[in-house]
Amino acid sequence: MPNSPCPCGSGRPFEDCCGPHLSGQTIPPTAEALMRSRYSAFATGQADYLRATWHPTTRPATLTLEPGIRWLGLKILSTEAGGAADQEGWVTFVARSKFQGRAQRLQERSRFVRAHGRWFYIEGELS
Repeated sequence: MPNSPCPCGSGRPFEDCCGPHLSGQTIPPTAEALMRSRYSAFATGQADYLRATWHPTTRPATLTLEPGIRWLGLKILSTEAGGAADQEGWVTFVARSKFQGRAQRLQERSRFVRAHGRWFYIEGELS
């Protein structure tokens, strides 16, 4: 995947965008960066990263990704707070995928909190 465009839709190469977050070399500095890296984790099948970035109070005991789903794109609709100096933030997005020949669209307003210097996904409200 090096030199390929990042699945998160940033327009940057994967190795300069979400790749370092997924490999543990860096941590996402904002709620939006965490949202983008979590989308990339779904797109590349990295369930361990998804669990690690899920807040312990809402993290599922196990996480199995649906085999055969193909993630097609992420569009960030809005970001509220979630900056480097914030403790909480919200990101509203649309994620498109295809599963068993059917197009799917997920729109969610996700809530993130920062604890111990790291951003975590708490929960999302589907739209």
